[in-house]
Amino acid sequence: RTAPVANDSPLISKNASLEFAEEVSLGTKKKRKINKLPCKVLDAPALQDDYYLNLIDWSTQNFLAVGLASSVYLWNAANSKVTKLCDLGISDSATSVSWATKGPLFSLGTNSGEVQIWDVNKMKRIRVLQGHTNRVGAISWNSSILSTGSRDKTILHRDLRAGSSFVSKLVGHKQEICGLKWSFDEQQLCSGGNDNKLLVWNSHATEPILRFNDHVAAVKAMAWSPHQHGLLVSGGGTADRTIRFRNTLTGATLKTMDVGSQVCNLMFSKTLNEIVSTHGYSHNEINIWKYPNM
Repeated sequence: RTAPVANDSPLISKNASLEFAEEVSLGTKKKRKINKLPCKVLDAPALQDDYYLNLIDWSTQNFLAVGLASSVYLWNAANSKVTKLCDLGISDSATSVSWATKGPLFSLGTNSGEVQIWDVNKMKRIRVLQGHTNRVGAISWNSSILSTGSRDKTILHRDLRAGSSFVSKLVGHKQEICGLKWSFDEQQLCSGGNDNKLLVWNSHATEPILRFNDHVAAVKAMAWSPHQHGLLVSGGGTADRTIRFRNTLTGATLKTMDVGSQVCNLMFSKTLNEIVSTHGYSHNEINIWKYPNM
């Protein structure tokens, strides 16, 4: 059942299909049935329609964080309870949200360039990190290292064990950074920008170890494979419409697919060798792909 929520609260659960994906037997083989209707629909007023921002993230503790204008709300998937984490006021807004890979820590990037760290168990802000001069649209965690990308064209590494706001600065993009993702082994960081570039950095160097220049639109969507070491997939914006597969150990591009639509997000399944892609203009769809057949 859905927990009661005030009528004016965002993230209200709406009626939706309660059918979930299930296994159906076909002779001696099993074929997975994936329902095309959602099992839950959440009302999200004031969700910014901005391709370059990252305003939704799901935690390992089963909380969904959503940035809505100046506020951040948490939806508990276990009981559908909605909690307002914070309000930045009329002079600022949320531009990126990201949960730590483990534990209760949550990071919030803002339009002003500030990065806030919250302990969600205590519902308390514990750090405010400076360093960027423009909005922070991309965040990625690597244990106690938090990497943030900004419209100021820089990436900052922040060690939460240190007293300083950041410990190193990466400069490689010529326009806004709109995608950041650490690899599962925490040895490589990929970054995508509005300059159409995809860069790969190792955990120590301040210069990229790989540069991919084959996208012809902004690179926001990116994902590392949890099944194959060094496999990176990236997606381009409206003028590009491609998904590209890379081997970051050799620098080779393995496969290119024209999907006919802006690629907004990519994610590998952790249990199956499958990828989900979400798309904006013009198809506005969600696709699930079997890798490597696609």
